[in-house]
Amino acid sequence: MSLATLKEVLEIAERTNTAIPGFNIDNIEIPEAIMEAAEVENCPVILTIGQGAINAGGLRHLPDVVRRIAESSSVPVVMHLDHSESYEQVIACLRAGFTSVMYDGSHFPFEENVRESQAVVRAAHAVGVSVECELGAISGVEDGISHSNTNLVDLDEVKRFIAVVDCDALAVGIGNAHGIYKGTPNLDFGRLEACRKLGAPPLVLHGGSGIPEEMIKKAISLGIRKINVATEVRLAFMEGLESAVGSRDIYKMYQAAKAGTIELARTKIRMFQNKE
Repeated sequence: MSLATLKEVLEIAERTNTAIPGFNIDNIEIPEAIMEAAEVENCPVILTIGQGAINAGGLRHLPDVVRRIAESSSVPVVMHLDHSESYEQVIACLRAGFTSVMYDGSHFPFEENVRESQAVVRAAHAVGVSVECELGAISGVEDGISHSNTNLVDLDEVKRFIAVVDCDALAVGIGNAHGIYKGTPNLDFGRLEACRKLGAPPLVLHGGSGIPEEMIKKAISLGIRKINVATEVRLAFMEGLESAVGSRDIYKMYQAAKAGTIELARTKIRMFQNKE
């Protein structure tokens, strides 16, 4: 089937009270493993191209890989740009065929975030592409970019933002962080619930790697409709490679990496879809 938009798959999540997984893809092998898992579980999937992959030249080949995968897929596939802080980069990705883009102005002053988010929404919606925005900067390391401070999303800013920015999804900082958590995350579920009650669009949880299942399910029950997983995907792939490196056989190494990635993706999909 053709590529889906983020808005289309989030409507499915809203109807079923589930969350759609957004898996970061950093090479051409990972998306194939993710798609095998998604088809087995019969679940829509968001294939996310982040700043690390782009900096490594990913825009030259990953969009073509995702399009080819989507054409033969039995489930909806979204091609999503992650954490862009550049209007120019967003435009380049629209031209490359992305069906969803994230503009992250959360590290900028609020008014600047509003202004730039509005510009991105106008450009993307004009060509039928969905937009995710962010409020409440999220700490940790994302694609090699470190942010040290977690800012819990300001509810007054949420109210003001959604009144003037017609985004299709909103990532919010509720104590979540990129990377692997050093302890049990302290998610502010009351703040999450308040965001939903303000009439926010479908909410997004970044930093999904390592959050306990019971917290994931509670977040979904309170309105999280998209959950990003990046670090755990990379670890699963690399651990698979390492497990077979002694064979000195590149095909066995890739098979092990693919198997590990499929297992991880199926586990996350079942968790986010409330499957036993």
